Amino acid sequence: MISYAEFLATAAVPRETIDRFLDETEPTWARFDEEVGYTLGRFLPRDGIDESWTISTALDNGQRTPWLYADQPCRLNTYGDSFTQCHQVCDGETWQEYLAGHLGEPLRNFGMGGFGVNQAYRRMRRVETSALGTEYAILYIWGDDHCRSVMRSRHAATHRVWDDQNGRMFHGNFWANVEIDLVSGDFVERPNLCSSPETLYRMCEPEFMIDALRDDLMVMLYAMERFDVQGDARLLGQLAQHLHEPPIDEASDESRLQGIKRLKLAYGFAASRYLVSQARSFLSEHNKQLLVCLLCPTATDQALRGQPRYDQAFADHLQEEDYRVFDMNEIHARDYAAFDLSIDEYRRRYWIGHYSPAGNHFFAYHLKNTIVDWLDPKPRTYRGEEMTTTDFSGYLPDTATLSA
Repeated sequence: MISYAEFLATAAVPRETIDRFLDETEPTWARFDEEVGYTLGRFLPRDGIDESWTISTALDNGQRTPWLYADQPCRLNTYGDSFTQCHQVCDGETWQEYLAGHLGEPLRNFGMGGFGVNQAYRRMRRVETSALGTEYAILYIWGDDHCRSVMRSRHAATHRVWDDQNGRMFHGNFWANVEIDLVSGDFVERPNLCSSPETLYRMCEPEFMIDALRDDLMVMLYAMERFDVQGDARLLGQLAQHLHEPPIDEASDESRLQGIKRLKLAYGFAASRYLVSQARSFLSEHNKQLLVCLLCPTATDQALRGQPRYDQAFADHLQEEDYRVFDMNEIHARDYAAFDLSIDEYRRRYWIGHYSPAGNHFFAYHLKNTIVDWLDPKPRTYRGEEMTTTDFSGYLPDTATLSA
């Protein structure tokens, strides 16, 4: 077992990795952002179906490149992690593009791989107070997004298992986060500790990584769970007390591991309860509406097996607090019941790690009714039985350009 400081020292980043990440002339998956750490870049990873390369591009504002009806008025922006971004598929195979094609209007995609709920919410605040703001917003919460919100740098937690391809796939650098103040027990917002290209190079210094993260309790819990690192029992005890959880039991390896997992999830779910409340309040103040989408590989697997979901208390909280919610885990459980397949066989229908194009299509068409019922007025393709217009000028390409 190594100390937490030793673990953090190994998270220091080679300078040439930062060089490439910041070099705007290089194709990279992510681009530096002073608040949320990074946004989507332009890259061609080989991670798609049948070992294909996927065309992943973004506009200068970090929005994934839209294609269908992109010049039409937009009423809905989407925020979240890689399942919102739709990693592992090409630009035209996202669930937003499938829905745009069906509804006849665009859905903007501000998702980004590796984001937590806080980073998605921070991006929402920025976009929704700009000219790109819309009346409707989706906050998509997946997997361990709950826990990512609390980290000051996700790279520190994942650096031993993630290949950043010499900077081309580097991300998880410092970002704005939320965390519990161990004195008051309240959640507080923390700024990005490396908010400029110049200060980002501090991640190359082991001493800085130790100093900046020595009391990052979520990174500590990840390190303890996955890499057998020694944590700070005093700080974790204070955290457990604020979360009304028992302290980690060090009596055996098994009890220790279970205690770490329990505290990590309690911290993450507490952060998400705080953040969805903040998001709803923020949008309400600006006369906007929120839809929370849920999907989690662990919860889906448990639902398919007929087992209790580990995130059930969070899902129940959203219902009890009257959030508008679309729970894809429940959709998959009902869909699976219609097949005579093993769980692995079922998952291959829709997943290649992230959703395949078929998975994004499946998601889009199950989300469709929720979107149609939500939007007012309804999308043009759902406005009654009579044709409402014969003016297709806004839907046809520029024929002069096509014939040139």
